Amino acid sequence: MAVAQPVVVSLADLKAGNISFETLQEAFGPESLGILVVKDVPTEFPALRHRLLSYASWMGNLSEKDFEQFTNEAAKYLVGWSKGKEKLKDGSADEYKGSFYANCAFYVDPSLESAKPTERFTLEEFPEYLAPNSWPPNEMLPGFRPVMEQMCSLIIDTAVLVARACDKFAEKEIPGYPTGYLETVVKSSSTTKARLLHYYPMPDEALQKGMEEDNWCAVHKDHGCLTGLTSAMFVDELNTNVKLESFDGKELPKTLPTIEELPASPDPQAGLWIKDRKGVPVQVKIPRDCIAFQTGEALERITNGKFKAVEHSVRGAYAKGVARNTLAVFTQPNLEDEVDLEHHINFGEFARGIIAKNTVG
Repeated sequence: MAVAQPVVVSLADLKAGNISFETLQEAFGPESLGILVVKDVPTEFPALRHRLLSYASWMGNLSEKDFEQFTNEAAKYLVGWSKGKEKLKDGSADEYKGSFYANCAFYVDPSLESAKPTERFTLEEFPEYLAPNSWPPNEMLPGFRPVMEQMCSLIIDTAVLVARACDKFAEKEIPGYPTGYLETVVKSSSTTKARLLHYYPMPDEALQKGMEEDNWCAVHKDHGCLTGLTSAMFVDELNTNVKLESFDGKELPKTLPTIEELPASPDPQAGLWIKDRKGVPVQVKIPRDCIAFQTGEALERITNGKFKAVEHSVRGAYAKGVARNTLAVFTQPNLEDEVDLEHHINFGEFARGIIAKNTVG
């Protein structure tokens, strides 16, 4: 099993503008793994991560009737709850993974539940970006929304600093590159989207297939700019209570309790795998107290290929009763922002065909 060591930088160096061009090339350039790990993040991050990823197990074990209250079929299941809508590498639906999607327009304006439709990009044409958030009712998952929003905001704050470092490089290396372009895109976007993931424990029939790759999501590239990632949290759901009792007639807690986290994955091959530039899959492990950022296709376009989008896939845990929870925040341009500065192609046009390739139905 090949485990690769990603490039690591400190939050302090990002803030001070001390990231060398060589470091950025090593992290995001044509020969890189397309991932940068940021250490020494805000002190509240580890506890916030544990609390939010605990919600992934509480949410994933709600009833089908509960899920119906925050599922949006019209938005192609890319707002609110989604399960069995993403394609695996063999083209079948992924039934072993549940996701909660949230628009992060609140980062720009706390009153927004999505980006605002325009004449060019209407709700009818682009519901996956423009449909309002479908939050679970607070009486169902008390305290979930503020924890989700706080974590997403922290990750986007850090993405803005990574974008600033990328801009310095691009301004020097790309003729005519607009000053501060990527930072402005990341900071001002109302189409950034977060995805809280719950990989369900593998059923017995899947476990019996052993080390086959049946539960890998298809190898893909993200289509945004920078994808912020937490490390995964592994939970023994056989020996841990992950089903909520009814709150009927009781005072709602401000937040739900955290769930015990396993010290490590019982399956060492579970997690994030990146194809290196020779096409060889290597595993990348993110420390619990760090945030990782992967390159997406919009970043590759914006930087004229100086930074390359990374092909990757994710593998669940082949261990009885073990779930895997994680968070991805896809910082994406506004629909009208240009991602191809030479040919004047905006993000909405660029993204139009991608979602159809990755979803079932």
